[in-house]
Amino acid sequence: MEFTWNYVAPLIFMAVMGLALLAYVVLDGYDLGVGILLPWASDDDKDVMVSSIGPFWDANETWLVLGVGVLLVAFPQAHGMVLSALYLPVVVMLVGLVLRGVAFDFRVKAHANHKPLWNALFAAGSLASSMAQGWMLGSYVTGFDHGLWGLLFSAGIALTLPAAYAMLGAGWLIMKTDGALQARAVAWGSRVFWPMLLALAGISLATPLVSATVFAKWFSLPEVFALLPIPLACAAALWALHHVLVNPGIVKAGYGWVVFAATVLVFVLAFFGLAYSLFPYIVIDRLNVWEAASAPQSLAVLMVGVGITLPVIIGYTVFMYRVFWGKAGALSYGP
Repeated sequence: MEFTWNYVAPLIFMAVMGLALLAYVVLDGYDLGVGILLPWASDDDKDVMVSSIGPFWDANETWLVLGVGVLLVAFPQAHGMVLSALYLPVVVMLVGLVLRGVAFDFRVKAHANHKPLWNALFAAGSLASSMAQGWMLGSYVTGFDHGLWGLLFSAGIALTLPAAYAMLGAGWLIMKTDGALQARAVAWGSRVFWPMLLALAGISLATPLVSATVFAKWFSLPEVFALLPIPLACAAALWALHHVLVNPGIVKAGYGWVVFAATVLVFVLAFFGLAYSLFPYIVIDRLNVWEAASAPQSLAVLMVGVGITLPVIIGYTVFMYRVFWGKAGALSYGP
């Protein structure tokens, strides 16, 4: 096959969109997870938990804007098809993100008797956004199947993703806090581990059953042997995650970061497994990446913008995490 601009350009933009969405899921995933865990913390711990994500959470959502923006300008046919099919969960997600943003700022300045309300809204917005994202992912994988099995599959991922985000959030708190809150984060991670594992296993087994395309990709020879390292690496990451959670001495020795890193690895492996399952479709079984792409001339112009924007986003993300790295304290905006 000749690798012309017409062939390669849509693949480049699909890779950029995939990178943006993966970065969003990992980076905003942990702060959504912290929000989900918020109701189980004391009032003082709530302040530290919110503080731990304070410098990052708003910038993390930049990756979602980039991913959806690339979908809109580079794959307009897919954008219309996807957002039309997912209109309701997208609205729920956006309402949840707005609730989080408002509650984040208002809880700091609120009077003591109003603060529980803003904490509850922050947690509710985090949970609603997470479940909506899970529903969207499930619907996307099934090709927007509105039959019984398609709806059950989407509902399963809607329940799975918050559990995975909560594990990311617990791992983040283990890294960013110490003392009693760190111990509570280990306990939260231990409690959410088995529900997350069972849900991930169930979804992994169900995915090939709800999509003949995915089944053919994973269970044909010799592909099944070539793909074996992905589930094996995922199993190893989950083992390491559980091993640290049940051995608090490892956390005290300074290796608590393993919980977060192992959870991120599971997300990355799941992402690449899903990307392999869906390629070359951008809407499975309906629209491939070349059919959905804008005109090659448009992509050439857009490439200039992406070439400027993407390095800037990566650069300030790295800079932000370097500047604000370290243990978190109570959140304060001054007098």
